[in-house]
Amino acid sequence: MNIFSTFSRKNLVFANIKSLCKARKCFQRIRVVNMGLLSEGSPLSWEETKALAEHVRQHGIEQFINLYSKLRERTGDVLKWGDEVEYIIVKFDDENERATVSLRADDLLPKLQEKEHADPQNVKSLWRPEYGAYMIEGTPGKPYGGLLAHFNIVEANMQYRRAEASTLLNNGEVIMSITNFPRLGCPNFTNPPFTPNPKTGVTLSHFFPDEAIFPGHPRFKTLTANIRERRGEKVAINIPIFKDLNTKIPVDNSHDLEPGIALPDCVYMDAMGFGMGCCCLQLTFQACCITEARTLYDQLAPLCPIMLALSAASPIYRGYLTDVDCRWNVISASVDCRTREERGIEPLKTNKFRIQKSRYDSIDSYLSPDHEKYNDIPIVHDAAIYRRLREGGIDHPLALHVAHLFIRDTVSLFSEKVNQDDKNDTDHFENIQSTNWQTMRFKPPPPNSSIGWRVEFRPCEAQLTDFENAAYVCFVVLLTRVILSYRLNFVMPISKVDENMQRAQRRGACLSERFWWRRDVGAPAAPGLTPQAPDASDQYAEMSIDEIVNGKEGIFPGLIPLIESYLSGMDVDADTHCSVQQYLKLIQRRAHGDIATMAAWMRHFVTSHPQYNKDSVVSEKINYDLLKTAHGIQTGKIPAPSLLGTSNVSKTNEDIPKAFSKMMSKDCP
Repeated sequence: MNIFSTFSRKNLVFANIKSLCKARKCFQRIRVVNMGLLSEGSPLSWEETKALAEHVRQHGIEQFINLYSKLRERTGDVLKWGDEVEYIIVKFDDENERATVSLRADDLLPKLQEKEHADPQNVKSLWRPEYGAYMIEGTPGKPYGGLLAHFNIVEANMQYRRAEASTLLNNGEVIMSITNFPRLGCPNFTNPPFTPNPKTGVTLSHFFPDEAIFPGHPRFKTLTANIRERRGEKVAINIPIFKDLNTKIPVDNSHDLEPGIALPDCVYMDAMGFGMGCCCLQLTFQACCITEARTLYDQLAPLCPIMLALSAASPIYRGYLTDVDCRWNVISASVDCRTREERGIEPLKTNKFRIQKSRYDSIDSYLSPDHEKYNDIPIVHDAAIYRRLREGGIDHPLALHVAHLFIRDTVSLFSEKVNQDDKNDTDHFENIQSTNWQTMRFKPPPPNSSIGWRVEFRPCEAQLTDFENAAYVCFVVLLTRVILSYRLNFVMPISKVDENMQRAQRRGACLSERFWWRRDVGAPAAPGLTPQAPDASDQYAEMSIDEIVNGKEGIFPGLIPLIESYLSGMDVDADTHCSVQQYLKLIQRRAHGDIATMAAWMRHFVTSHPQYNKDSVVSEKINYDLLKTAHGIQTGKIPAPSLLGTSNVSKTNEDIPKAFSKMMSKDCP
């Protein structure tokens, strides 16, 4: 996240090799705003990048060892945390009743970043590019801290960001925090319209034009081309179609365009943009020390599939209703750079490893020594790198984690600074670390920085309203406080977490699926908490989202009761208390099924639309009406009790002193 680190997956600027620079006839020179630092970078071709893959890997490991040696004993950092929300710029053509994505992110970003450039220490928001030319990403200007009152300013800051971006929009344009544009990849889905070219360019897609990739930073097109070239073929995304009464199989002519690759009963997509063009909601936490960061990483990992199902918001892809509710496997396939050998389709000859997952997937191991026994799946790793890490003083689980990340090649390399000072730079380490897009990310401090050891929580889908996004953020942050305060243990075998990740994406998973969960998490005996069976015959049980979130007598106390127990012993001002209770109520009711996930709401809207033909097709008209209604809900003009309930107003306030001054003065709405 940008509010914590100079190094983010958007802003990495890599190194220089003069011999390659001279060989190139032209360069794409760019200026990257990096927390106020202006840098320039020239992207290398895949062949140049491939030639330097081992160089990056070896120096990245040395950089990590040096950083770890310097900072392993660092302690005393205070709790800081922040959110990251991604938005899509939607263009409404009311006359023709069409909705498209507006490719104006490159116009908006320089204006949105003016305040940061002028006074970087006193801005309320930070803005960064994202993969799509129709996407922008906003974070708070500074991280939040340990005060409970900070929970009451999250939503206000989100409202500020949305309003700030909205002032720059043209007529008909709106900013929407939707996970996926429903007709992404359909003919003329962009404004202005462009035609995909499957024969030339970086994507070679039948559906997604290169012009839909953000043009202001070469990182995105470089990643797109290099992932395709490393894989040896285009990415292939096949998502099962939702089979309604009149659904056609084959779904369309994709199986003719890509015979043997596009599956007949699936929605086929063939470009990185279908995944990285989705939006999400992410969180980063700063821990007091490396041990606490590793603890949070491990304890939050089992929560990832639960939050994915609870935040489900993307059932429609390329204009079709699908049989999934979430984006995760779509993005995973969209950046899957594994070769046929690495995927197990062909025997290993030129590649070193058979790799089970895409570089965008769930984690494969826990980091704390106490949790090694739960790493019950094979952890593919580079043995030589593992040995070097151990020689460098890294303990077994952390060395295994890094050696696993480093089985990947770099897929985006810039020509500046290839030859680095490994004692003071970490660009090579971050190169590979930041392109392992997993459910959790363990983030070392940047060199020579006041920033501490951090973890990033990455599974949540973007929610429609600021109220919802704030609710999910505050819920997860409160859980981190409960985990550390009560010393809870959510850890279970990684294989069960992987199983949960697949269940979480199924249609209606939030209500219909059951998930592996630890029965005894070490919760304290406290009033209001459901007692747990101390001698449970099985350490883990399959539970519903409702049971995990709200509890089940004799089985599990519930995440929200644990949070409420924690809060009961805290001194909380009235406004913050009211807001937090409203947020928890949303999570509680969504888990119970009283209100729908965004995915379920979208399905119901589509299947209830008068022009829906029970054929799984989301037409231009249905898409327009869907997004118009969603925008009305987002702005508060259209009530949505089935999605938000009837009491979804917090007392959010961007000014903490005002919040404290109202101690216990008002009742909750």
